[in-house]
Amino acid sequence: MTSETLKIEDAVNATCPWSDKPISEDALTLYRDRVVGFCNPGCRDKFEKAVAMFDAAILDETTPLLARER
Repeated sequence: MTSETLKIEDAVNATCPWSDKPISEDALTLYRDRVVGFCNPGCRDKFEKAVAMFDAAILDETTPLLARER
């Protein structure tokens, strides 16, 4: 499912988890097979980056997270 096929009515949230503003049709993502909405694409992108960072950390627990950010 691409971001173009995600629908705002399928979102599990009504407000952005970063800003607490209403979610927007152009700022949806798929997370754990659920549609999650954000107030703008910047908040969505920030979420996707954070999730990817933590997923990588979980897969590679031998390297401390802060060491990989440098």
